[in-house]
Amino acid sequence: MVGGRESGAGASAGEVIIPLDWAEVAEEISRASSPPPVVFICGPKNSGKSTFSRYLLNVLLPRHGKVGYLDTDVGQPEFSSPGCLSLTLVDQTIPGIFLLLYFILYLMNPCNRATERCFFFGDVSSKSDPKAYLDCTFNLYDYFIRVHYQPNELNHPGKALPLIINTPGWVKGTGFDLLVEKLRYISPRQVVQIRISVESKNLPGSTFWLDNDQQEPHIFLLNSARHNYENQSILVRKDACRMRDQRLFDYFKQCFPSNLNILTNKELAHALAAIAPYVVPFAKIKVVHLHCQVPSSEIFHSLNATIVGLAVSSDVPAKSRSDTPWCVGLGIVRAIDAVRGLLYVITPVPFGTLQKVDLLLQGFIEIPTGLLQVRGCLSPYMSTNVLHKISEEHLCNFEETTAKEDNLRQDNFPFEIWDYRRGR
Repeated sequence: MVGGRESGAGASAGEVIIPLDWAEVAEEISRASSPPPVVFICGPKNSGKSTFSRYLLNVLLPRHGKVGYLDTDVGQPEFSSPGCLSLTLVDQTIPGIFLLLYFILYLMNPCNRATERCFFFGDVSSKSDPKAYLDCTFNLYDYFIRVHYQPNELNHPGKALPLIINTPGWVKGTGFDLLVEKLRYISPRQVVQIRISVESKNLPGSTFWLDNDQQEPHIFLLNSARHNYENQSILVRKDACRMRDQRLFDYFKQCFPSNLNILTNKELAHALAAIAPYVVPFAKIKVVHLHCQVPSSEIFHSLNATIVGLAVSSDVPAKSRSDTPWCVGLGIVRAIDAVRGLLYVITPVPFGTLQKVDLLLQGFIEIPTGLLQVRGCLSPYMSTNVLHKISEEHLCNFEETTAKEDNLRQDNFPFEIWDYRRGR
């Protein structure tokens, strides 16, 4: 709904109404067609940055057909999994963004989409490694400019696309410094700053990041969409941990065909406990710990029951600021067999892509508790050095369709590094 504002009597408690000034700014930005807009959205936590970015996305799509979305919020990303920085090309509108409280909609519809490019940062806050965080952000931006904003007929034909850059709500201390670095590097043409009624939590209203030689962008200052009768901002508190867990549930649900009709997280937990994992020899894989040091004797033990980023060591961005490769997806290390030197990994990454993976990136992203609580079957996330002792009959059985799918995949793919078979 556009053109109104909530009031105690006039709007239901679950309704978010897009104010006229939001709609006017989005319309003005959408008219900037040559070159297409590069829009940087910032503001304090829970002020409405993601809501506005989605609304702007819907406004831009009819005019451009496709919009780039650079997500730099590793804690609450829009289209990728927690712990990732990503670039997504969106070509379909996001439905119903202002009919429900945003955090409720987010939980009901996590909206995972295939990313154009992604880095696995491995944490839900940039404070663990600010330099690596900025390197990933700048590499994603450089890739977009090279491929989708300045295309050429020889290597990257096509028309230039607009870009929306969504940022985390950490705008004080180190968070402010990181924001300044991003603004200076990207030098956006339009900056949208969402402000709340508590002035001390807002960013400065000026071009606080500019160097003397940089061009001044068009700045739009918008108030948060939700206010009470005293015109004070209502900050919608999100259950960040629950939202991240739901994102991971949604991601790993892709391990199964849609006709299995897995409706609840409990059903998904049982399904993941029973699915045949990929078997990976220690000798064929390298492990990189992103935010801590692990003794060499414990490297593979430390992977047990963790979520890892999957990468190809040679797939490093052109003109990269670091040697961090693109991430092709996430996996759950369901168990390790240290005696036989094997890892057992669950992932929805297509097998053809998976065969190229030779690098596991470990950070601090944890398996949701709901996936660890599977009643009625042996724990699927086992301690080290025990998997070889467990007989096949003790493993959970899954749907007959899963077994058929296993056989199909074994028949159609050669096994090199990644071997697909029942853990035993």
